[in-house]
Amino acid sequence: MLGTITRNCLILALGLFLIPGSLLAADSTIEFPAVAADVPYEEVEALPFRPAEHRLAYGEDPAQYALLWNPVLAQDATAKALIVFIHGGCWLNAYDIEHSYGLSTALSQQGYAVLSLEYRRTGDAGGGWPGTFDDIRAALAFTKQLQSSDLNPLPVIALGHSAGGHLALLAGAQDASLQGIVGLAAITDIIDYGRGQNSCETATAQFMGGDFASRTAAYHAANPAELKPHANTFLLQGSADAIVSPTQANIPGALTINLQGAGHFDWLHPGSPAFQTLLSTLSATLQ
Repeated sequence: MLGTITRNCLILALGLFLIPGSLLAADSTIEFPAVAADVPYEEVEALPFRPAEHRLAYGEDPAQYALLWNPVLAQDATAKALIVFIHGGCWLNAYDIEHSYGLSTALSQQGYAVLSLEYRRTGDAGGGWPGTFDDIRAALAFTKQLQSSDLNPLPVIALGHSAGGHLALLAGAQDASLQGIVGLAAITDIIDYGRGQNSCETATAQFMGGDFASRTAAYHAANPAELKPHANTFLLQGSADAIVSPTQANIPGALTINLQGAGHFDWLHPGSPAFQTLLSTLSATLQ
């Protein structure tokens, strides 16, 4: 159970009961440089960021934690929503939460509370399928607990990039209480994806514990393309993505937004045209 002091701090941080001391002045925000399309991963890793205000454990494993960025708000303003962000990285523990700090900072500067999840991945004890997805579900349950005592809880949007988009889509198919699901270059058909030959595609079998022939039932259970999506699902995809093919951005019932020339990591760079498309999409989920 959360202690009284801890819980009160969390309520403040989530923007449910903001006090002036938790607000940031406009001149304290980070300015992100404008970039052209098809941003390399190294540029995303090098982005400036504001440290998260809170680190919250949603489980006992060291990898089961979330980082919370307070929304940057003008006086008397309220947070737009709580974004639960799930980072990508081919489900591998070689890629952690740190490369998404710039995105979380930028989203918080747009008035969103951002809860960015770390979770067990392939290579971690308990990671892979289904343990990785179990962590996402546990984190979302924890998020609901944080908001349960407030009379006006924030709407929750699950936002995932790449393999994190795959996990967000699975979560949305199971949880209609979420405000919306946004997949950024999301892996939507894990069976088809696992047949590919790039380094991320070949990591699918490691995540699933075997190939499709040996783990058929598991692949079907882990495949968003075979599930009815959340009623408010958006798929954002760049035409120049060499890691997740644009053909993946296709689930009946989801709204697909294709961005010409955008690469795989454009969605994580606040100075990219893709980021502006993301902001418009987040606003659309709240309509």
